[in-house]
Amino acid sequence: MAEKNTMKEKDAVQESAPENKPEKKADAKAEKKPAKKEKKPNWFVRTGKSIGKWLHELRLELKKVIWPTGKEVLHNTLVVIACVLVVGVCIWVFDWLSAAIVRALIDLFA
Repeated sequence: MAEKNTMKEKDAVQESAPENKPEKKADAKAEKKPAKKEKKPNWFVRTGKSIGKWLHELRLELKKVIWPTGKEVLHNTLVVIACVLVVGVCIWVFDWLSAAIVRALIDLFA
């Protein structure tokens, strides 16, 4: 029985379809008339708007940032300084050893 209802609905749609086509053609002809083009704003206005939009989005993104506390900044700074000192000492020791080896080789063969 459901199949009969759907067939009747399809027939009703098909019968009403030809009536709608002429209306669409009339609407299409009315829409084909060229609309007046809106004048584009000059370069300065467009650039100013895009820069303003960029700054606004930048501000919104910066609000999402979780900024570190003063304690965290101090701790991280001390860690960086300690790492720099350790690496500096390692480089100094390697440089001193290399220079000593080169000096020993020169004294040996010269």
